[in-house]
Amino acid sequence: MKLALVHDWLTGMRGGEKALEVLCERFPDAHLFTLLHVRGSVSPAIERLQPRTSFIQRMPFVRRWYRRYLPLFPIAIEQFNLDAYDVVVSISHCCAKSVVTPARARHVCYCLTPMRYAWDQFDAYFGPDRIGRPASAVMRPMMARLARWDRDTASRPDRYVAISHYVAGRIARYYNREAIVVYPPVDTDFFHPDASRPEEFALIVSALVPYKRIDVAIDACRRAHRPLKIVGNGPERARLERLAADGAGATHRVEFLGRLPDEQIRELYRRAAVVLLPGEEDFGIVPLEAQACGRPVVAFGRGGAAETVVPGETGVLVDDLAGEAFADAIVRAGSSRFDAQAIRRHAETFSRARFGDQIEAIVRAQ
Repeated sequence: MKLALVHDWLTGMRGGEKALEVLCERFPDAHLFTLLHVRGSVSPAIERLQPRTSFIQRMPFVRRWYRRYLPLFPIAIEQFNLDAYDVVVSISHCCAKSVVTPARARHVCYCLTPMRYAWDQFDAYFGPDRIGRPASAVMRPMMARLARWDRDTASRPDRYVAISHYVAGRIARYYNREAIVVYPPVDTDFFHPDASRPEEFALIVSALVPYKRIDVAIDACRRAHRPLKIVGNGPERARLERLAADGAGATHRVEFLGRLPDEQIRELYRRAAVVLLPGEEDFGIVPLEAQACGRPVVAFGRGGAAETVVPGETGVLVDDLAGEAFADAIVRAGSSRFDAQAIRRHAETFSRARFGDQIEAIVRAQ
């Protein structure tokens, strides 16, 4: 079997890259293709495959502004020559699923999500409040055209594998295709409890982008008089810092810690009173990393969190995406007696070994 792996872009180790990492370990002789590769931004297992890139790699200021080249991505992904491969596995949240494969090759798409900004989250990324009214007006027809291309190329994979039942529903709705579910991997060997005692603070680990709804967490912690630590960076940081400063006080402190190495994130998980997930996620690795460390999660009860958080056992699910509802859930979580070992056992069912076995069986199936 000659295998090609195709990923949208490689600029950091998020959930999709962690799934790719397991595939690179299971198939060390595979060839890896991606639109853009920032060297050193992903794990050694991925770097070792020496990713082959598209012409997007050579565009001006691409490392910082690669999303501005989004209209060129369909052309770039279709230019990869995969004629030599028997099996193609795409890991796709944007356009990797639309790669052109030879008729004899079997194409399995591990779909992280149909592209959000082209379908149902345009305003969160390109709305007038985000980029200004003139730029938004320019982007709207571009994203509509991209959505049509995304739909028209949905038949290219032979099989879809979704990261959650929530995403499988999106695949059915937008692509009219069925998908089986294989949950993404969580490194439960690395993320584990220690003797740390929980402190008073709540924790967010997230990219600072609109749909993550970090503003809800800031409002909720202000209402609950709970200090909040935020790990991550993104275009929303300046706005969120201003929002946090408006409510600063002795019992409501918000710390923006930026990007941190995994060792420091693990330490924060272990010490947090509760980990928050206020956005609607397609799956959400963070709640499971926190649970692997024995810590409870307060999450919006839609999307992937409904499949990864067990109400009353590993955390609290919130029905209303509002600061007041999240504040009440934070208080309830703080007064509940959660069993750290039971939380940990739940997270272990999402291990890297489980994911590797399931996805390898699908790739090798005839």
